[in-house]
Amino acid sequence: MNKKSGTSKAAATKLVKSIRRKTRQTYSSEEKNRIVLAGLRSEESISALCRREGISEGLYYSWAKEFLEAGKRRLSGDTARQATSPEVKGLRSEAMALKECVADLTLENRLLKKSMTGVGGYEE
Repeated sequence: MNKKSGTSKAAATKLVKSIRRKTRQTYSSEEKNRIVLAGLRSEESISALCRREGISEGLYYSWAKEFLEAGKRRLSGDTARQATSPEVKGLRSEAMALKECVADLTLENRLLKKSMTGVGGYEE
């Protein structure tokens, strides 16, 4: 009997976790910005704001930290962004094509210089 109730308890726990995972709320960047700005305005306490929005205080503080770090980077002039995978692949293929072009031109240049000197070396 113990074994059966333990199994059903484990199944119930697993079901609850799966439901929580599926119903977990995701916030857009605009919503995160709105919540963080509301907290920075200090019109109400952070705990009251978090209760109203249905988030934990830890989550609020992590969003606030990311928000302030991004602002600091932007104000310091760091406008670099992360390249996406297709962009990286495109840039690599373009770089390879340019390297091949430089190699072909260099080889052609050397052949022309050799044919002009007739010796096979460079004249200085």
